[in-house]
Amino acid sequence: MILQARNIVKRYPGVLALDGVDLDVAAGEIVAVVGENGAGKSTLMKILAGDVAPDGGDLRVDGRATRFGSPRDAIDAGVVLIHQELSLADNLDVGANILLGREPRTGPFLRRADAAVRAAAALRAAGLDLDPSASVASLGMGTRQLVEIAKALSTEARVLIMDEPTSSLTAAEADRLFETIERLRDEGTAIVYISHRLGEIERLADRGVVLRDGRFVRSFERDEIVRDRIVESMVGRDLAVDAGLRAGAGSHHGEARLEIRGLRTIRHPQHAVDLTIRSGEIVALGGLVGAGRTELLRAIFGIDRRVAGEILVDGESRRIRGPADAADAGIALVPEDRKSDGLLLDESISENLVLPGLARTAAGGVIRRPRAERGLAESLVTRMGVRPAIHDLLAGGLSGGNQQKVAVGRWVGCDPIVFLLDEPTRGVDVGAKAEIHALLDRIARSGAAVLAASSEMEELLAVSDRVVVMHEGRIAGTLARHDASESAIMRLATGGPAADVARSEIS
Repeated sequence: MILQARNIVKRYPGVLALDGVDLDVAAGEIVAVVGENGAGKSTLMKILAGDVAPDGGDLRVDGRATRFGSPRDAIDAGVVLIHQELSLADNLDVGANILLGREPRTGPFLRRADAAVRAAAALRAAGLDLDPSASVASLGMGTRQLVEIAKALSTEARVLIMDEPTSSLTAAEADRLFETIERLRDEGTAIVYISHRLGEIERLADRGVVLRDGRFVRSFERDEIVRDRIVESMVGRDLAVDAGLRAGAGSHHGEARLEIRGLRTIRHPQHAVDLTIRSGEIVALGGLVGAGRTELLRAIFGIDRRVAGEILVDGESRRIRGPADAADAGIALVPEDRKSDGLLLDESISENLVLPGLARTAAGGVIRRPRAERGLAESLVTRMGVRPAIHDLLAGGLSGGNQQKVAVGRWVGCDPIVFLLDEPTRGVDVGAKAEIHALLDRIARSGAAVLAASSEMEELLAVSDRVVVMHEGRIAGTLARHDASESAIMRLATGGPAADVARSEIS
């Protein structure tokens, strides 16, 4: 084994994050580490990479006991963590990013030719045919992810730890990444792979390790890696089946709750969007990257200026000049990027949860009432299943999935009548995803209109009454629940006419 972790323990105030966890990884092996958000995966990876010191347990590299006091110690031992949030500097070129902090020098002078050769070698090792002088700012997310791998390989890494590497990638970019990972495995690199997308685990992993509540649960050999078995081990409970969530919901749809008439966004001013969502209805918004889904939601909520168009809520035309006007109209938005736009990471869970509804809890709508706010926050923490359930913990200290629960829950307390969500379960484990899907179902059944944009086919098909597919800023077609399929959605998303979809699905 290249890397071994034995009986790893990590405590935070009020939380036992890891409780005696073991992990081994050998050369030429992909080991998947899975578990719900808050299971301890990220903490374990940070310990393996020297970012965090354990409170107990041992690390061994090539059978020799070691202790990493910093990420530099881990890198020197050949262990490199590629974070979910990429760390490339947009103002530097590719080569400078790859060798940042390790540039070949003679005294104070950079050996530019030597640097270019080393960067090019690292790029080839990562399977990239890319000029080291290319600007990082010009690269797509998939290429950036491979540059991060090249950066790690330039340190002569023998163990690559990858945390949700496909969370921001298109399907084509992810396939390219998978090919690179499999090639590196075949060349002898050890890879620790974390993902909530169990299809990726089934494709890539030679072995799977399941964590739950900071403890090792079990491991799976290659022939045992089956989605249902992994899910059962991860959550330790039965999950609601998404396919049955909207059963019978169509009979409860009421009057038009949200109407969009002739809306033109800044990104796609040539296309007008018309869309109506009724009370009790969940409409999923599909389409490829750049199709205009995010821009549409931002325009409805007043973040981006509309070039033209009218928005009606409960039949009344509303003048929405900004998010405050949208909130006053009963519209809520959970944005795509929770870290930048959805949460205040340096504030407590409680502060984040009560912020949108301060006027509701304040005396006379003006004077804050801490006791009322605390009661609301504690109620929402319980309702959303946020872990750890410590309302005064900083939101930035939560795992990604629990941050997403807070991002959704902060609007739940306002009882919106129109709920807009952009990638509502990105980076969320299967247990939290089922909980959020069930929550959206309850919100719709209470009478709200829900419009959710998602890049995940399974999500589009699982929780919606209709799928509205966008292509280059326009609505390419609408599919009823019983007509929606992956092939039908992809035809519309790539510009195929709706008539062709209907004929092909009938045949």
